[in-house]
Amino acid sequence: MTVEAEVALRARNVHQAYGKHRVLRGADLTVRRGELAAVVGENGAGKSTLLTALAGIRPPDRGEVDVRGRLGYCPQEPVLSHSLTAAQHLRYFAAAYRLSGVDRGLELLRALNSERYLDTSVAEMSGGTRQKLNLALALLHDPDVLLLDEPYQGFDWETYLHFWDLVQDLRDRGKAIVVITHLVFEQERFDQLAELADGRIHPRTRTSEDARVHA
Repeated sequence: MTVEAEVALRARNVHQAYGKHRVLRGADLTVRRGELAAVVGENGAGKSTLLTALAGIRPPDRGEVDVRGRLGYCPQEPVLSHSLTAAQHLRYFAAAYRLSGVDRGLELLRALNSERYLDTSVAEMSGGTRQKLNLALALLHDPDVLLLDEPYQGFDWETYLHFWDLVQDLRDRGKAIVVITHLVFEQERFDQLAELADGRIHPRTRTSEDARVHA
């Protein structure tokens, strides 16, 4: 397999603006199969805008995005119906993905220690539990490229560790994963660290500062 064939996601010269406000000004990103990349940025840097461009939700004003394989997108704010249970969400999403069943979803909720909430409505769930369901739905169809926006926000420590076990399994199976976050606690987990600043993505130097836990 050639190096080019291993590329799962490539963004070139991506520009995005809201009116006269230019958010992305030529962002470039390449992620290969089995690679975990973090894009770090301050609030307002354009991280979510970048992710929606990569996901094709709002195509870039200029530039190109190439995703090779099935795409999974987990937004920071869960897109869930408060009146439906976790089990109902799994069934509806499985139907949308034309899956034969929800076994994968049950496996994911089990891995995230959330299977007991299957018959709980979203309205009754905590923010962390909603985020777990949000992640399970993004992974339900076994995507080749996974885009995660602040994925472990609201997780307790045990679930945080389960999340990384799940990510490691995905990497081992050749999935390409992009995590958008404002802070990286454990740099050694990532194959690629980048920073979104001034509308562009810059390689980020690994420092001890990122590993510090902030109150």
